[in-house]
Amino acid sequence: MTDIGVAGVAHYLPERWMTAEDIGISSGIPTRVITEKFGLRGKHIAAADEHVSDLAATAGRRLLEELCVDPMAVAAVVYFGSSWKDYPVWQAAPKITESLGCRQAFALELDYVSCGSPVALRVARDLMLAEEDLQNVLLVAGSRESYLIDYANPGSRFTFNFGDGAVAALLVRGGGRNEVLSSHMITDGSFSHHVKVPAGGSVEPSSADSLEGHRHFLTVEDPEGMKDRLDPVTLQHFVRAAEEACKRSDLTLADVDYLCGIHMKRSMHEELVAALGLDAGRAAYLDDTGHMSGVDPLLALDRASRAGTIGDGDIVLLLAAGTGYTWAATLIRWGEIV
Repeated sequence: MTDIGVAGVAHYLPERWMTAEDIGISSGIPTRVITEKFGLRGKHIAAADEHVSDLAATAGRRLLEELCVDPMAVAAVVYFGSSWKDYPVWQAAPKITESLGCRQAFALELDYVSCGSPVALRVARDLMLAEEDLQNVLLVAGSRESYLIDYANPGSRFTFNFGDGAVAALLVRGGGRNEVLSSHMITDGSFSHHVKVPAGGSVEPSSADSLEGHRHFLTVEDPEGMKDRLDPVTLQHFVRAAEEACKRSDLTLADVDYLCGIHMKRSMHEELVAALGLDAGRAAYLDDTGHMSGVDPLLALDRASRAGTIGDGDIVLLLAAGTGYTWAATLIRWGEIV
């Protein structure tokens, strides 16, 4: 068989949980606004000594053990999580590969921030289709971006829902289940300078002034200007990415049975679900984890599959957007391939 399928998914969430009330106290925003507008009951926070590579390796280890897969049988390990890793100029994939004991695998690093899940599925599927001897690919992602939040900075308000966690998925050739279908991506680079950690790169190297000025946290340059430009296009780009992924898969939006997206404010989530023509109960909403960079859609898929929310033949849409800005969609036909 030439199909590429998802053998399994697993995730890991750190033990500490920061409640909506805690977030409200830290930010000065009423708890009611955090729960109702932000759509957040709470989020998980990594321990001080728990880094992105640790989070991702934990999720990967859980998955390999659950599937009874020998780490030495893994052909490739792909990291697609947060860009903020253990070290500033460094790849997490080789360390994760070694931590898991996947010593026959090559490591690949993808830097697609919040749109990572659908993009990683696309890249891994296409890689396996192009290289016939590649029997499996382990995808891993972690996020620890709660540590990049400056709750005192109004420009960082969009980050207040950022939490920590990790996910892993194993793609296999000819497994006969959970076929990865087609994908689509849309990029608008005119938003590329809006969201960033201002200092620490070559434009503004680290200095005493940058540290004192709190310029090593995520922030938005011109929040109102970004909102004025982004709001009119983001919903249509989400829908277009989904439509084009469906078209490439010989499907339509009417064929989509379940949405696994990223955590966003509740009103935007509801608009998106309606625009896609789905019932509210057929879309994951991660109000107990918040947003975790590239982790969200695959974590939502893991939860839905374990809960029996999706079944054989269901078309699952993984949909995400990453700052920069890129909107991405990938479809999976869940269950047995006929």
